[in-house]
Amino acid sequence: MAVLVQVQLDAAVGGVMFGVDPIGGRQDRIVVAAVSGSPESLVGGDVEGTQYVLNQRGRMIERVAGPSAVRLSRTRRRRLAAMARRAADAFGRPQDIEWAEDFYGQLWLLQTRPVTAVEPQNAPSGPLLGPGPVAETFPEPLAPLEQDLWLGPFREGLKAALEIVGTSPRKRIATSPIVVAVAGRAAVDLDLFGAADKKKSLIARLDPRPPARRLAAAWRVGRLAAALPGLTSDLLRRVDEELTSVGPLSSVEDHDLLALLARTRRVLVSLHGHEAIAGMLMPPAARATTAASSALRALVEGRRAGLADGSIVSHYPEVLALWPPAIGGRPQLPTVTPEIPDPDEDEDPLAAAREALRFEARLVQELAARAALELGRRAVLAGSLPEAHDVRWLRLDEVEALAAGRLIPLDLGAAQHGGDPLPSVFRLTPSGTVIPERSSKVTGSGGQGAGGGRASGPVRTRPDEVGPGDILITRSLDPQLAGYLPILGGLVAETGSVLSHLAILAREFGVPTVVALPDAMERFAPGSMVLVDGIEGEVSLIDPETAER
Repeated sequence: MAVLVQVQLDAAVGGVMFGVDPIGGRQDRIVVAAVSGSPESLVGGDVEGTQYVLNQRGRMIERVAGPSAVRLSRTRRRRLAAMARRAADAFGRPQDIEWAEDFYGQLWLLQTRPVTAVEPQNAPSGPLLGPGPVAETFPEPLAPLEQDLWLGPFREGLKAALEIVGTSPRKRIATSPIVVAVAGRAAVDLDLFGAADKKKSLIARLDPRPPARRLAAAWRVGRLAAALPGLTSDLLRRVDEELTSVGPLSSVEDHDLLALLARTRRVLVSLHGHEAIAGMLMPPAARATTAASSALRALVEGRRAGLADGSIVSHYPEVLALWPPAIGGRPQLPTVTPEIPDPDEDEDPLAAAREALRFEARLVQELAARAALELGRRAVLAGSLPEAHDVRWLRLDEVEALAAGRLIPLDLGAAQHGGDPLPSVFRLTPSGTVIPERSSKVTGSGGQGAGGGRASGPVRTRPDEVGPGDILITRSLDPQLAGYLPILGGLVAETGSVLSHLAILAREFGVPTVVALPDAMERFAPGSMVLVDGIEGEVSLIDPETAER
């Protein structure tokens, strides 16, 4: 027999590690249990270790302290995650690893075997979710800090609006996620906002409570609709006063910048809540000059004045409505023609209030983004961040720690978010997996008509490839598409509503528009000829020869 000679290891800390979540089945999670000293006591079941849930780069997601309350430093977590990745690469699958670290800081892999017992990811449950109306506000994936600064207040504002209007039971509102972020992309509870296509049972149709709630809500909102324009004017005046009181951010102390971020979150809750109420109360045919239309008008005026694109924002802040909020980076302003529709003279007060609130929220978001970026610049000077815009990868509490000199993030380059766009309608499994939900409308041709008449033309799915008269099919009504509207023959979106701001602007341009058409990008290939009916909400394939005649 061979004689095995091993080093006697004096362990400072040890434990076991799974390269995959064995309970939830998530492949992007690492589960670690740690104890003081040798891992033998943990493996033998004598003690209960401290459990950590990490991402694949070692960043802590969850910690459940055991009796020994072992704390794994950030460096230890990163090294353990690297060990889990290397073992999985070497053996072709996630591993169940026993590990230890000696008193000299050397990490040892004691033994490893494949993870053999992983619970399958559970079936989807919960409400129907989808990008829906939130996609026009946040069309791109949000980094962690952007979620904390903007998505949280957006959720709180919508919740307050739903409770005030009262069309849904309070228990239903309390148990709803309202708005969620899936890989950074925002989605709303479609059931709660009445955007889900559901069949009701006979008992549900005979239930008198929903009509009674709507009747009570109608009594409440009748008064609210009359008062809201005045309330909006007062709110906008107060917010404008606060915005103008902020001096140059470069001269603001760190703690005051953090306080400013906190104030912007509170203001956004109020602005989003008022905007949501205005949207719920305004009639479907209500008209008002959109923020995007004003932005295009300001852009044309700035270019006629000979201003460079970088200077236009300073002179004409209205152009901020043409792209979504983001920390760091700024897309190029669109190329537009001067034929912009005149402002709507017969404006509905609620519709005008909604547009004003939406733009005011965009200004507050921009202030928060610039304050966060200023903190990022200071962190670069202190050697805590490689680039100023990397601050967006932190959570808000981490930014506070960064400003206090208590955090030096090391793994920001590995942070990822986004990926494929979300389906129009989906559910989430308990482990966070997206399961598309096929709507009964997919087999037909109809969505929701947003106006603009009828037109036919070739399909394009990339805005940078559209030409005059083309039909642009997109997943969401991104505000950056506003610059392409003057040349479009038609616009089709998988999400959104007839009250979406870009849909309203498309009507101003007379562009036939259909929204909420599931799987439109898969159903109509680029180059195919389609007929878009903005009145009936239908999109259908046509014979190119027929189109020419």
